[in-house]
Amino acid sequence: MADAAIEVVGLSKQFIGVAAVDNISFAVRRGSTCALLGGNGAGKTTTLSMLLGLLLPTSGSIRILGVDMLRDRYQVLPRMCFMSPYADLPQRLTVSQNLEVFARLYAVPQRKQRISELAALLDLQALLQRPYGALSAGQRTRVSLAKALLNRPEVMLLDEPTASLDPDTADRMRQCLRDYQRDSGATLLLASHNMPEVERLCDEVLMLKAGHIVDRGSPQQLLDRYGRASMEQVFLDIARGEVSHG
Repeated sequence: MADAAIEVVGLSKQFIGVAAVDNISFAVRRGSTCALLGGNGAGKTTTLSMLLGLLLPTSGSIRILGVDMLRDRYQVLPRMCFMSPYADLPQRLTVSQNLEVFARLYAVPQRKQRISELAALLDLQALLQRPYGALSAGQRTRVSLAKALLNRPEVMLLDEPTASLDPDTADRMRQCLRDYQRDSGATLLLASHNMPEVERLCDEVLMLKAGHIVDRGSPQQLLDRYGRASMEQVFLDIARGEVSHG
């Protein structure tokens, strides 16, 4: 795909003889939102880790924004970000200090101005001088999103970005992501168990099971294919059955 932001071909990862990811291939169009769906152990987080360069694949290739991630990932990492509620920031540092550290790591120009912009956008002004460890789950998630947006990423990798959030906070997070994507043209790839979120956010869905992509398509295409009214029902069909449309 000439317009692909992410291209994965024949990607596999084995751990002591167990295939966590087994020969998967997919492409994500620039400016689109794609979901990796599957139960625990399906291979979602392993796939994201290989895309980030945190894990080396056993075989296969990854290109992000046209760059070979296995050979030249440091050329493209400054143009990417990763966000997960399970990846905590240093607890004793204040919110402001945490954001300053990551802004320096990303060599963000006009760091203080960028942090101030994101604090206003995500309603963090009153939290900037508080230790990160003293924040609630929802507040931490907003800080994590601010950290993810510091470098104005072109590709965002999101691991269950709204997990453990109340519906109002989760909806605000999704709206912020939509607004950022609309204004920047960024590409989003997210792993999620939140089926309504996937239906609302995503242009395409990759269904993973036991390290394989067993189906793919837009949310509406999958609903039509399985004759279901919701993505949750499609997810259960695939997780519990032997259904595979490749």
